[in-house]
Amino acid sequence: MANVDFLNAELERLKKEGLYNTIRTLGSPQGGWIVMDGRRVLNLCSNNYLGFGNHPNLVAAAKEALDTHGIGPGAVRSIAGTMDLHLELEEKLAAFKGAEATLSMQSGLIANLATIPALLDSPEDGVFTDELNHASIIDAVRLSKATRYIYKHNDVANLKAKLDEGKAARRKLVVTDGVFSMDGDIAPLPDLVTEAERAGAMVMVDDAHGEGVLGSHGRGIVDHFHLHGRVDIEVGTLSKAFGVMGGFVAGSRSLIEYLRQKARPFLFSSALTPPDVAACIAAVEVLSRTDEPVRKLWENGRALKAGLGKAGFNTGKSETPITPVIIGEAATAREFSRRLFEEQNVFAQAIAFPTVPKGTARIRCMVSAAHEPKDIQTAVDAFVRVGKAMGVAG
Repeated sequence: MANVDFLNAELERLKKEGLYNTIRTLGSPQGGWIVMDGRRVLNLCSNNYLGFGNHPNLVAAAKEALDTHGIGPGAVRSIAGTMDLHLELEEKLAAFKGAEATLSMQSGLIANLATIPALLDSPEDGVFTDELNHASIIDAVRLSKATRYIYKHNDVANLKAKLDEGKAARRKLVVTDGVFSMDGDIAPLPDLVTEAERAGAMVMVDDAHGEGVLGSHGRGIVDHFHLHGRVDIEVGTLSKAFGVMGGFVAGSRSLIEYLRQKARPFLFSSALTPPDVAACIAAVEVLSRTDEPVRKLWENGRALKAGLGKAGFNTGKSETPITPVIIGEAATAREFSRRLFEEQNVFAQAIAFPTVPKGTARIRCMVSAAHEPKDIQTAVDAFVRVGKAMGVAG
C-alpha cells in the first residue's frame, strides 16, 4: 500500500490549530429542539429556516408517494427516470418563482455544477464571480472552460472593471450568491444586473439562502428586488427552507431545454426520489398559500440579533436571519461552541478558516420558524453565560 502518513499528519495539524471539525449525530427530526449525540439541545445550526424539515404536510406527501411511485426513480431523467411528480414539481416551482420554466436537480450544489459548465464551454468565454461565492460555484467555475474574473465581494465598481477587462469574451456570465451564508449579507443584485446588462453578460444568482427567506412568501432575491425578467438564471435549493432535498434551476424555456440536453448531472445521475419530490411539491404548496412561516423566521432573527447585540456580542453585517457571532480566533470559537453544547445544551457550531478569513472565526446561529420566543431568550442567556466564563463578550 502507498504511504498515507500525510493523512494522519494533516488531521493532527487541524486539531492543533483548532480547525478540526467535530461532526455530531442527529437522533431526531429537525426542529427548534433536537436530540444531538444523545442529549436534547436547542438547535441553532440547521438551515431548516421555515421548520419544514418535519412539517406534517410534507411527511404525509412523502408517505403517499412511496405507495404510488415507489422508493427510487430507477434511472436518469433522460432515459426512464422522469416521473410525473418531477414535472409537477417543476411546473409548480416555475409558477412560484415567476419563471417560464424550472428543472429539478439532485441538490443545489449539483444545480450549480450542471449549469455553469454547460453554458461556458470554451476559454473564449468569461465568468465573473464574487470572491466569496459558495464552494459549489467555485467548483462549477473550475469545471467550466471559461476564463475566470474574480471581483471583490459585493463591489459593483470592481465588477465593472472586470467586465471591461473581459469585454472580448464570447459568452459572459456574472454569477453571485443571493445571500452569503457566512455573514448573512445580501448581494446588491440590482446594480450587478445593471452592469451585466451594460456589458451584454448573462446574470446567474445562487439563492440557496434566499429561497424561503427573501421576497413575497419566500420567493427569493429576484422577487425581493423586483427583477423578474432581468435575471437569466436562478439556482435554488430544496434542502434548506423547503426542508427536503434537491435543487433546481429557473429561467427561460430555452435555458431549461438547453440544460435538459447538455447538463451532465441531469444526463448521468439518477433523479430525485419520489418521496423527496412529493415533499418538495407540498412545501411549495404551503408557501404559496401562506407567508406566516417566513414572517416568523424574520421575527426570530430580529429578536436574536437584538438580544445578542444588547449583550455586547458582534453579530457582523448580516441583513438576514443568519446571525454570525464573531469570536476571532478559531480555537476560541471552537471552545465557545463546545461549552455551549456541553454546559448549556445549545447546539451552535463554530465556523473558522478556510470557510471564513483568519481572525474572523464565529459561531453561526441559524434561527428557524420552529423556534419560539422563549427559545431565543434561552439562546441569548446561554451565550452570555459562556461569554462571561471565557471573558469573550457579553
